Amino acid sequence: MKLYYLLIFFSFGSLFPLLGVYFKDAGLSGTQIGTLLSISPVVMIFAQPLWGVITDYTQRPRLILGISLLLTASFGLVVMLLHEYAMLILLLVVFSFFQSAIVPVSDSILLNYVHRTGREYGNYRLYGAIGFAVSVLIVGKLSEATALTSIFYVFASALFLSLFLVRKMPGENQPLQGNLSAGIKQLVRMPPFVLFLLAVFLVFGPIFANNFYFGFYIQEIGGTLTGVGIAFLLSAGSEAPFMKFAGGAIKKWGIVHIMMFASALSAARWTFYFFEPSLAVVMATTIVQGFSVGLFIPAAMEFLRNHTPPETRATAVALYTAIGNGVGSWFCTLVGGMLIDSYSIFSTYLFFGILSVGGFLIIAVLNKLQQKEQRGVSISVISK
Repeated sequence: MKLYYLLIFFSFGSLFPLLGVYFKDAGLSGTQIGTLLSISPVVMIFAQPLWGVITDYTQRPRLILGISLLLTASFGLVVMLLHEYAMLILLLVVFSFFQSAIVPVSDSILLNYVHRTGREYGNYRLYGAIGFAVSVLIVGKLSEATALTSIFYVFASALFLSLFLVRKMPGENQPLQGNLSAGIKQLVRMPPFVLFLLAVFLVFGPIFANNFYFGFYIQEIGGTLTGVGIAFLLSAGSEAPFMKFAGGAIKKWGIVHIMMFASALSAARWTFYFFEPSLAVVMATTIVQGFSVGLFIPAAMEFLRNHTPPETRATAVALYTAIGNGVGSWFCTLVGGMLIDSYSIFSTYLFFGILSVGGFLIIAVLNKLQQKEQRGVSISVISK
């Protein structure tokens, strides 16, 4: 599982941070780039819950994962062969449909595995952060030495390699109980879960959109493609050590408090970038991503494991990923591209900061709600 996570996020790191730069070099406008980059998130809105339901229903997660890896790699190679804007839109819709299954199905398998064995999610997910960070640096240098089309070859190669590891993954899925549609209704009728999804939209939207626009930002303040790679190595690479110790931090301070802390740091980072700091200062502050992403993701997964019914866990993970990677990322990526055209990349990051502040406030409300519920339980126990 550790090598698998390293490979799939290595593939993501080779493509997505430089895909916007590739489209920019192809002569597309900021709005066109924002539209193309927002296709994947908007497809995820519909596709990821569907993949979750299919996984829950079929109980064949490895088969579903293998198909999605194979087709995602194949369609990824086709992207570099197309140059017409309309054709790129159609291809990216198909590409995104299959790519959207990879993370939620993988996380569903891993969540059930760590739950059964008593291990921690963050100890596996940190290898994804390492793979992503190393990939951007390697592919950034490779792109400068050869051509930007190399991002597609590396992306596909890493996914093809990960296919060989799927057979060795835990094959079991949580036993299906009850009606699937009833399970979804049960999730969305849970106030803490709904607040959690809203917070994920506001916090993860900017985080995932940053993966597309950070390369633009680094180049705008004087960096090169290699500089983009170094920036992602520092930012994504810093996630790994925090994911390693996230489990202990969650046990000590609590899931919601960790999410509040991480979202506050994200808001401060994005807002700071609006003031156009120097390249050296931006490089130094990238470690903040370790605190924010490296702690928020394991805390979010623990929240799902502790606050959702076991029989709907794959669906809950898919909804969570669809809101963060999907709705939030789509919204932030699309609006971010428009802000670049109308104002500047710096305005895009101010927008990210404002949304993240909203996410922090929602998590604070969730914290108050849980404290109220805990007091109610305590009073009930005492009265008995």
